[in-house]
Amino acid sequence: MARAVQPRELHIVIAHEPVPNYLGEPSLQSTALNQPDRSQDILQETENAIGKVPAEIRSELIEGQITETVINVAKTRHSDLIIMGSEGLGRLTGALVGINGQKVVSEAPCPVLIVR
Repeated sequence: MARAVQPRELHIVIAHEPVPNYLGEPSLQSTALNQPDRSQDILQETENAIGKVPAEIRSELIEGQITETVINVAKTRHSDLIIMGSEGLGRLTGALVGINGQKVVSEAPCPVLIVR
């Protein structure tokens, strides 16, 4: 899409939920240490999938509630479109967008494209 539309800027935002305190040790520390690495891997995979586009690409990793983070970034950046992935949840729920996707679609300040 970015090659066809040729935007000036393309923002890649990877939002991840804070690690819940109730996990307890050692899971809490292990998850807290691994989550940024996993988010960075997802960011790198996304940048590789996008490839070269005629736009300035800005990438961010943000910790926070996913729906709020996506909507706040879209409002702050005056986004024209949000593209977000859906989680593969299996045969029955796979037909549904998912709770984060539903919330973003209903509250976003711009159109939303959910990619599976």
